[in-house]
Amino acid sequence: MQQPGTQGHSRTLASREVAGLRLAETAYPARLRMPRHAHAPASFSLVLSGGYEETAGARRFDCRPATLVCRPPEASHAVAFHDAEVRIFRVEVGGVWLERARECRVSWEGATEFAAGSARSLALRLYGEFRAADQFSALAIEGLALELLAEAGRTYARASKRKRPPAWLAEARAVLRERLAETFSLADLARRVGVHPVHLAHEFRRHFGTSAGEYARRLRVEEASRALAQTDLPLSAIAARVGFYDQSHFTNSFKRAAGMTPAQYRALLPCSFLS
Repeated sequence: MQQPGTQGHSRTLASREVAGLRLAETAYPARLRMPRHAHAPASFSLVLSGGYEETAGARRFDCRPATLVCRPPEASHAVAFHDAEVRIFRVEVGGVWLERARECRVSWEGATEFAAGSARSLALRLYGEFRAADQFSALAIEGLALELLAEAGRTYARASKRKRPPAWLAEARAVLRERLAETFSLADLARRVGVHPVHLAHEFRRHFGTSAGEYARRLRVEEASRALAQTDLPLSAIAARVGFYDQSHFTNSFKRAAGMTPAQYRALLPCSFLS
């Protein structure tokens, strides 16, 4: 692993090159404004601490701890950092990796943010291997990067086939997001938006690629990830806050989604994540 360094306004805390990938953990000062600019390689950026708003084309991302954003090659974006130092783990994908992606027909259609689930779990595990830097980590990094690239390809492919959801389905998803700590049965949710439960289940999976129940669990894990990164609340309090039955249920659900326990996740984050 290379030694820390400084470039412009940012500080590279650590960097590493593995099999044509460049991985780096970088710190940016609070309130920094970066006008629209572009990066040649495709990249995945995982926010470790702090937050910022990113504008990429017509899209805007509110990037906070545990947010993962994928950018295609030569993608331009502008960034406005919030009122605390920001740390980002970035994986740059170029050269032979892009060629492999093209061979597998990965279509990079603009920047995209990944919801809680496989992609963010893979990115977090990549960060863990990046920090481990033992004799096995290079092999693990290459394998995880391949999985992450495949997951990005699936996400873009699903998005290209997906039609705009009907208003009632968008409302159902909004209810799950806005009231994630509450427990809804499929019948409850269907009644709320005025459709049959079977129709809701079918259309939810067709448009969003997952069931309503799994989507709700992912939202809870996503919110728990932010609480783990931004607060020092005990695990039991976070479990109650996001709607899990108890700490055991929280731990099991989080591990299935993220590939590690909440305690292991928190231990990976920078020691200065609390402000």
